[in-house]
Amino acid sequence: MMNDKVTPPIYVLGTGLSHNGSAILLKNGRVCVGIEKERISRKKHDGGNDTLAIQYCLDAEGIKLSDVALVVQCANFDIPNRNQFRGERIFATANEPQIIDISHHLAHAYSAVGTSPFSECAVMVIDGCGSPLDQFLNMHPEQKKHIDSSFLKEVQMLCEKDSFYHFDGQKLTPLFKDFSNMSGAVTSELKLPTTQHSIGGFYAAVSLYVFGDMDDVGKLMGLAPFGDAKDFTFDAFEFESGCLLVKDSWKQYFTNPSQGYDYFKKHFSYYANVAKWAQEQVEKAVIYCISNRLERFPHKNLCYTGGVALNAVANAKLEDAQIAENIYFEPAAGDNGLALGCAYYGWLEHLKMPKVTHEGTTCFGKQYSEKQIEIAIQKEANKTYTQTKFETEEDLILYCAKKLNEGKTVAWFQSGAEFGPRSLGRRSILAHPGIDGMKVHINANIKFREDFRPFAPAVLKEEVGTYFETGRYSPYMILVDKTRPEFLKQLCNVTHCDGSARVQTVEETWNPRFVKLLKEFKNQSGIAVLLNTSLNKKGMPIVETPEEALNLFGISALDILVLENVVLEKNND
Repeated sequence: MMNDKVTPPIYVLGTGLSHNGSAILLKNGRVCVGIEKERISRKKHDGGNDTLAIQYCLDAEGIKLSDVALVVQCANFDIPNRNQFRGERIFATANEPQIIDISHHLAHAYSAVGTSPFSECAVMVIDGCGSPLDQFLNMHPEQKKHIDSSFLKEVQMLCEKDSFYHFDGQKLTPLFKDFSNMSGAVTSELKLPTTQHSIGGFYAAVSLYVFGDMDDVGKLMGLAPFGDAKDFTFDAFEFESGCLLVKDSWKQYFTNPSQGYDYFKKHFSYYANVAKWAQEQVEKAVIYCISNRLERFPHKNLCYTGGVALNAVANAKLEDAQIAENIYFEPAAGDNGLALGCAYYGWLEHLKMPKVTHEGTTCFGKQYSEKQIEIAIQKEANKTYTQTKFETEEDLILYCAKKLNEGKTVAWFQSGAEFGPRSLGRRSILAHPGIDGMKVHINANIKFREDFRPFAPAVLKEEVGTYFETGRYSPYMILVDKTRPEFLKQLCNVTHCDGSARVQTVEETWNPRFVKLLKEFKNQSGIAVLLNTSLNKKGMPIVETPEEALNLFGISALDILVLENVVLEKNND
């Protein structure tokens, strides 16, 4: 007689409790749901207590905490207590499941190998600051043999700054780990806020000098193309025995820190030149570091992650340097990806389960039902909009493509949200790439942000070589290319001042509706490209719910909001 009993799925929960906190749930080795805490709390870069993010994952999957086989956690400078961490935790009243801790860089590394297409590879992690050495050894005593003896003798607190691993398909082995002492508190605009000798810390320090804040260090990359570094003839980095060190001498040349946005605007060219110099320094440092590791430990496949791996310009230079045959740039390379790495560590290393091939998507959020959308729209404030519900996808796509071609801005809310810093067609603001003034309008009246910041082109994957010189595969918007000269006018809103573009090649496998929209837009406009930026405004996390999309629609100059099959349009006289 056949046994009809179904084997229950194995759930592994990963949770990151540093800034940019997040939670990820694996089901039989695949991501079934994931969320960044900021998307729910609505506080940018929110971290700490993880109950909110974990509950979201459990609710989305329709399971209880008792259904989870294992929890893996990571928090910089802390090993969180099971019951309390900046407030009561979801585990406070339960003895199960087991919770294990892993180090910061190991979590980054597992997030890359878990989502990468490789069965075997090298992994490079570069960021501003990882786990303290003593905490690392407390969590991973078996790895002491991989740490250089000079670090073990150091009396000051040392933290991870870059790590290089080999992945054999199941387990990560450290090949080279570099540590740095901390730089102390931020007492000036050039005091590194993290480790003294990290690329990420250097970039953050220059960002603070240029903008007066570190809310979005990626702005520095957007500012750099306006500058010229020819007058800066000194270097920020030096290298000793393969270790990267940040010099102190460069700081003497920077004595005019930003005093706010008006001051920044007044001295725009100066700060652009500083940004250009810093960007070039980072590019050289990244290529040197990774080249050095691959020369010592060659491998044709490379995964690259950590906060510095979000620098799309440096990434493109790295790819062009051809130091590895295949490079996978982890889309959630910042600390929001730690939960992902925790979950994969649990599955691969702790449970010893085989790697399950990841299908490439970053869209781990839950889908909102037709009923939830209806309830959100019914509120009084939304009754002034013209509402149309499309019965077929074809009609919806035709209508939206027509409006985009007419120059309307469209808030595009579809299915489960993206995980990581980039909107890739689930929570996006879309617009025509070539209508004059569109870039200025969106920055000023929709995003409410600085006018120098560029927008990205989303292009049909098979058409990328038509419009962009390298035609590189870039599904996660973390590689730049150059717009071909003959398309500069048609793509003026998605091409930066130096001709560069941070391209997204759109994947039909996990973005089918967005592909259909791009195809129809091409039919109507002749261009297979749309301007794509995140569905938020400056200082706001990317929209998660229909209510948040409606709120942004109401306070900005967006023309149209598409919530799945429902279209809302402002009645502009």
